[in-house]
Amino acid sequence: MPVRTRTVTAVAAALVLGLTAGPLAVPAVASTSVTARPATAGPDAAALRAALAGLPDADATAALVRVGGSDGRWSGSAGVHDLATGRKADPNALFRAGSTTKVVTAAVVLQLAAEGKVDLGAPVQRYLPGLLSPAFKPISVRQLLNHTSGIQPGDGFGESFEDVYAHRFDTLTPEQVVATAVAKGPEFRPGRKQHYLNINYTVLGMLIEKVTGHSYASEATRRVLRPAGMRHTYFPGTDPRIRGPHNHGYQAVRQADGTTRFVDVTDWNQADRWAAGDMISTTEDLERLITHLFRGDLVPKPQLKEMFTVPSHIKGADMSAGLQRFEYGGKVYWLKSGARYGYTAIVAATRDLSRTLVYSVNSTDAKGEEMNPVAERIALAALKE
Repeated sequence: MPVRTRTVTAVAAALVLGLTAGPLAVPAVASTSVTARPATAGPDAAALRAALAGLPDADATAALVRVGGSDGRWSGSAGVHDLATGRKADPNALFRAGSTTKVVTAAVVLQLAAEGKVDLGAPVQRYLPGLLSPAFKPISVRQLLNHTSGIQPGDGFGESFEDVYAHRFDTLTPEQVVATAVAKGPEFRPGRKQHYLNINYTVLGMLIEKVTGHSYASEATRRVLRPAGMRHTYFPGTDPRIRGPHNHGYQAVRQADGTTRFVDVTDWNQADRWAAGDMISTTEDLERLITHLFRGDLVPKPQLKEMFTVPSHIKGADMSAGLQRFEYGGKVYWLKSGARYGYTAIVAATRDLSRTLVYSVNSTDAKGEEMNPVAERIALAALKE
């Protein structure tokens, strides 16, 4: 199933176009106030509090935010744990981090490159012989990292919410996903275009397992999660639950009579997302990830450059190894967003770590075309000088 890119690049467009989501009715629940820790300097606390005000609403049921860096710190939360009880949202909750998983996957591959176990310029066919058909030209590991491989997306359980929701407890293996992608043949010659797709990181997960002889989850945990101090982050595999304190996720579904029903989508088997997007984390852990990564604690500096390099020969390219370049307000931010039904997340930072941003928004339309309005407000407030 194709995966749409969701990032704060939508912020600039939203400022120009004034994009907003259409009104939806939400169940009557007790409103919750914003819980926040004051900033010492830097972040605009008033703007951030305003961004979280009014939750739950039609667009989100909860939001967790951490703004950090050398400029100062601020953290806050708002909304509810679940719509049934209206209980206050847990500010330290676990959530589905979606494609922020790719940051971890890229870090593992770059570590392997630093150890001489993987050549970024070598074709992935060298490491995974027989995975791709003869229709594919040599695809370098680097081209998988920066989404210029030309491999088409693999198939999922369907395209509509109703289709995939019906299969939410079923398992679709990474091998099955890759097989459907390979059967379609290449979309373009490797290196000619940039097309952000999960399939690139699914193949990288397979590469990690082949080169190390260990599971992706064990290598990612040993090489990245533990060194970064991400004590609450884990990879669920086929387990549909979120293990530990968490706020429920919902999808707004329009009914035939014009009303909107909020479907609880918290429990969901994410096995097909795997190395591309099945990680479960917290805002504190994702902040640790971006901080340790940018400091050079996880990936040696020569290989770390790959995370801050976009293909210069491709017009409009903005994806690097695991990250995306975004310029706003005269500053360059490197970020990765993620979205699973019920949950939208982002991790972002300036290269010098003067400003970092992590949020999790319990979006009621996390897979929608437009940026979630609550997430948009948070991003604008967090990046405000």
